Amino acid sequence: MIAEPTLLSRSVQKENSVVDVSSCASLHHVSSERNENRQKAVRGKRKARECSENAKRKHSKSSNGSFSRAENEQLRNGDVEAVTLFEVVSMGRNAMQAVVDDWIDAYTGDRDTALLDLISFFIQCSGCKGMVTAEMFQSKKGADVLSKMVEDLDEDTGLQYKKFLAFPWILTVTWPLDMDSGEYPLIMSGLYWKRFRSHFCEFVSVLVAQCQNCVIFDGYLLNTLISLLTELSDSRVRAFRHTCTLAAVKLLSALVNVALNLSVSVDNSQRLYEVELAKMASKRASPRLDRIQRKISELQDKKCEIENMMDAIFKGVFLKRYRDVIPEIRAICMEELMVWMKLYDSVFLNDSYLKYVGWMMHDKQPDVRLKCVLGLQALYQDQSSSKMDLFTIRFKERMISMTLDKDHDVAIQAMRLLMVISQSCEDVLSPDDYKNVFQFVYCSHRPLATTAGEFLYNRLLSNPEISKPRDGASDPEKHRELVLARVRALIHFHTESELHQHVMYLVDSLWDSAGALLKDWTGLTSLLLPHMSCQEQALSIAEEAFVIELILASVRQAAEGPPLSGRGAGKKVINAKEKKLQIDDCTKLTEHFIKVLPELLSKYSEDAEKLTSLLKIPQFFQTDTCDHENSLCLQALLSELETAVDRHTDAGLLEAAARSYQCLCAQDLPWHSLARPSFDRLIQHWTDTLGTRLGESLSDACFTANEDSTLDILSTLKKLNAFNVAQDLSKWSLFELGTRLLDVDIKHGGLPMEVSIEALRCMCSCIIWKLNTFGEGLTSRESALQQRSQLRAFCEKCHRCLSHAEQLVREQAFMCLSDVLIAHNYQLQMWDSSAGTPLLYTPDPKLQKALLSFIVEHVFTSPEQDTHSSKVSESECGDGRLEDLHRRRNLLAAYCKLIVHSVLEMSMAAEVFKQYVKYYNDFGDIIKETLNRTRQMDKMESARTLVQCLQQLYLRLKQEQDRGNTCSSRIQTYSSIKELARRFSLTFGWDQIKSRESLAMIHRTEKFIWPAVLLVLIQMQMDRRRNLEVLKGNVPLLVSLCRDGIEFVFKGFVQQSEKHSPPYVSYLTILSEFSSKLLKPDKKTIYSYLQKFASEQVINNREESWMPLIYYRASLMGTAEGEDAISFISSDTNKQPSLSNRSRSPSVKQVNSEGDQRFLSPCSEPKGNKLKSSEDSKVPQAPLSREQLTSCLISDKVPRISEDVDVDTVDIDG
Repeated sequence: MIAEPTLLSRSVQKENSVVDVSSCASLHHVSSERNENRQKAVRGKRKARECSENAKRKHSKSSNGSFSRAENEQLRNGDVEAVTLFEVVSMGRNAMQAVVDDWIDAYTGDRDTALLDLISFFIQCSGCKGMVTAEMFQSKKGADVLSKMVEDLDEDTGLQYKKFLAFPWILTVTWPLDMDSGEYPLIMSGLYWKRFRSHFCEFVSVLVAQCQNCVIFDGYLLNTLISLLTELSDSRVRAFRHTCTLAAVKLLSALVNVALNLSVSVDNSQRLYEVELAKMASKRASPRLDRIQRKISELQDKKCEIENMMDAIFKGVFLKRYRDVIPEIRAICMEELMVWMKLYDSVFLNDSYLKYVGWMMHDKQPDVRLKCVLGLQALYQDQSSSKMDLFTIRFKERMISMTLDKDHDVAIQAMRLLMVISQSCEDVLSPDDYKNVFQFVYCSHRPLATTAGEFLYNRLLSNPEISKPRDGASDPEKHRELVLARVRALIHFHTESELHQHVMYLVDSLWDSAGALLKDWTGLTSLLLPHMSCQEQALSIAEEAFVIELILASVRQAAEGPPLSGRGAGKKVINAKEKKLQIDDCTKLTEHFIKVLPELLSKYSEDAEKLTSLLKIPQFFQTDTCDHENSLCLQALLSELETAVDRHTDAGLLEAAARSYQCLCAQDLPWHSLARPSFDRLIQHWTDTLGTRLGESLSDACFTANEDSTLDILSTLKKLNAFNVAQDLSKWSLFELGTRLLDVDIKHGGLPMEVSIEALRCMCSCIIWKLNTFGEGLTSRESALQQRSQLRAFCEKCHRCLSHAEQLVREQAFMCLSDVLIAHNYQLQMWDSSAGTPLLYTPDPKLQKALLSFIVEHVFTSPEQDTHSSKVSESECGDGRLEDLHRRRNLLAAYCKLIVHSVLEMSMAAEVFKQYVKYYNDFGDIIKETLNRTRQMDKMESARTLVQCLQQLYLRLKQEQDRGNTCSSRIQTYSSIKELARRFSLTFGWDQIKSRESLAMIHRTEKFIWPAVLLVLIQMQMDRRRNLEVLKGNVPLLVSLCRDGIEFVFKGFVQQSEKHSPPYVSYLTILSEFSSKLLKPDKKTIYSYLQKFASEQVINNREESWMPLIYYRASLMGTAEGEDAISFISSDTNKQPSLSNRSRSPSVKQVNSEGDQRFLSPCSEPKGNKLKSSEDSKVPQAPLSREQLTSCLISDKVPRISEDVDVDTVDIDG
């Protein structure tokens, strides 16, 4: 509960009367004591209640306490007793009426004291924990009044204060500085404070409603209240501004209700006056007429007074706050403005007020825009559009554009707003507007798409004029004509859109609104079947294709439901009711299509495209029950299925048929006994045909088939492959048939390319099925050896096919080999030891090198070569490039999966990582994901691979430069290698502690692992002493990676002169790209290690050949806390540079070559470090030997080198 403010009143003289409000001070003093002692006895409660907020009144009417009724009700309910008005309102709605009645009684008795209580209530609702001081304003012409109306900071007391005029009061509100921290009741979290907001708004409304017949027109209450809220809503303090703005607009809404009641009273009195006036003169009562006329005048005066109050609030609060910087305040203003327009349209519903709504529809915050759109929906629904014609014309484009709002809620409500406008204003939206809006049925956000679908259905499909039935037509014919008219309207919209061909997404958008039409499978299929009475209304070929796609989409939607791919984050969890509805729909579609589908398959048996869609329908059948009638229909369906797959070889059709057979032949289902024999006969027929053709075509180990036999072999292989993907066909010995074909092609050649590809696919599917089923039972050693020999034989054949003359055969062999190796790796990971001997196979090094060579030759090809390969049109070239890019991405993804699944060694990924920058636009996402996955597998090996990648590129570049060949497109330049290193460093992320392992590996070799481990253990001991958990037991692989690079540069180098530098010294510039990921202790460790290979004289050498060393040293020493190379490089050897001249990144250009520049040693003593002794600050220049490190670990003594590792900052004396 927010602390109660203190209200101090002064006894001042107004004209000739004295207003005594001193009781308020003692009242709040007792109330505050009461708040601190809520757990005392009942006697204490009664005593506090007798001295409650307004207990001391001058009039006996309120002598029993201002809140006695409210308090008694709270006590009867067993709640905590409320003392202040703020507490009473916070407790709930039950006592709100009694609270207001008690306050009105108190106001009638002593209006000044009661009004001060109300003022204190609004201040306290703002979260104010300060003090309120009130004094009476004596003269309206006081010269110092304007100077007192301030809001400032009292520097002496450290308090903020606001002094303002709430006539007849001059109020001073004082609060501490921390009130702007953001915590006040309206924004506090929790259910209690959410209820408080509604209670607060209700209190304002009930207060005005209860006062409308008494004190509201006394010229004192509302004038003071409006003045108070206007001044506080203009405060710089958010709490005052937010709370009082809400109170002011709710007050205006309550006054609108009062004005409406007065308008009704005026109308009733006016009608009564007219009735009385229409009477005959002898029966007319003149006093009654005069009395009615006076009442009308009195009511009109009150209404005018209320409208003046509303105008004062609108101009004083709304016009200032509807543009407030706080979006919640702007949203409140727009929400209440819509309420005023809807309730009191005679005053507020005009262009003078509507313009604010139009302006705020461009607000940056979605909540404000949403309030505007929701309010406009209510206005257009009330048939008030005639008063909004100018607004509609002016802001129509904005309302249409809001359907593209980045906030989905705003876009959805904008779509509903356009729907309401189209219903109330027929001619506002043009056909182009409708066309653009209806395209949202294809958007990825499903709620917006379904709203657009509802709009489309209401506008096009549910129009009663869409179909006029013929005279004398029967009910089925009328229904068929109605379905036909709606479908043709939908076809017209689908073809006019010219953007999308995805009927499935259209059905998903219309499912909630047009579900009855889409589930009318009887009516939809009747359009496809011949109908004797409506031959003139037959569908065209294109319309029939659309209806078939519509039927398939509706069947899928009924069986599986949303979301579709691209709509929704994941699988929707359906409840029991939705599940029951889904099962009922599946049952209905099964009962219908099992009877109708054979006839449809027979009708479209020559059209492969339509047949493909129809063959997918059995996949959604409900196959739990099977009676005699369904058995007959199932036999007819299986017969048509067999006819379709025998006649066509289209890949999509065969896949659809194979999936349908899989569903119909599922185990433990009633339909299995009927469907499985038909499936077995079909496969046996194809196998016999293929064996016969191969026996005729393969003679003397050569392929001698004619064209017809070749086509027959090819079509049979395609069918068997399509069905072998869906079900295991191993018992028909397809692997041996494919082996016969490949053996002939490998030894003698002459096999058609397509036959070779299908043979590879057939053998691949057989191997994968055997791997999948291997180990299901107890596996013997002989069986494992047989399976392994078969797997090895297939891999050898694929290896031979990688050098095939046809590129498509080579690519197919690569993909099959990748799939089989990954499946074998998965089988090993999931192997159960109780199943016997596992199937072990490891690709030999020749095969691994062949896979790598294949990727280099077929994936990383130069785009210039593809451009000049043939002269084709630009569009054909663009389409060809996209297809070629898609093919190469599939090949690279397959190879990367071999790395990720540990089929190939991680070092085999170095050639792929080399192309990260060069082919970033084409394969950047695949390579980056491979980098992340390999790092998760083994951080050390991943770092070694990156080192290998960079060093190989660098050595290749150096060799080409030595030969004088620098123009080869296959050789990456030095800048591209440096950029590659930078990209590698970015993949380590921002968390240096997590990436410390991997980055360290970039600088190390195997023989330095042990010293690195010792250094880590030493630093871990120091970190325990200082309670620092930085390393958490990880080996600093990034440090080791840097060491490896340093060793690579200085390997075998013997300096002969000052100008003589290592041949690979420029590699240090590439290595510097990883320095930003090093932790500060690691940087100092690497710098110490660098000093081992380069003496101080070499480090300070300013020759041009040593500039990479200077750059690398600057990257190590100059990136800590804003320090860079300028902090360590100076043209004056005796003076350190100033800290004011700093740069973010080290730059070699900033080095002054005229002077002797030096780097500050990391062992320098930090300035101002009073805790370390002079001995501790001395750090040796060379790293410790292995013996020294080992002895330190045994004796549990930390060497001084750890101080060098643990230094975080280096201060430079100015």
